[in-house]
Amino acid sequence: MKRCLYQYSKGMAKISTKNQITIPVAALDEAGLHAGEAVTIEPAGDGELRVRRAALTFDDAFGALTGSYPSGYLDQLDAEDAQR
Repeated sequence: MKRCLYQYSKGMAKISTKNQITIPVAALDEAGLHAGEAVTIEPAGDGELRVRRAALTFDDAFGALTGSYPSGYLDQLDAEDAQR
C-alpha cells in the first residue's frame, strides 16, 4: 500500500455531497498545479484517481473560433491563399 503523503491536519479529505475534493496546497505545489487550471481526472486503479493538467489540443483551440466568421469566409480565404 502506498504511503499517504498529504493529509489534512484536521483529518482525511472527504468527497463532498457535490463530489468535490479540496486538494492540499502542498500537493498542488509539488505537482506544479495552480488554482483555476483545467485538469483531467482518470481512474488509476482500485480506490485511486490520477489528476493531470488538461492538455489543450488543436481541435479544442480550433473549435473555439466556431461561429466567429460568416459561413464560407474561411473557404474564401483558403481559395485566395491557393491562388498566391
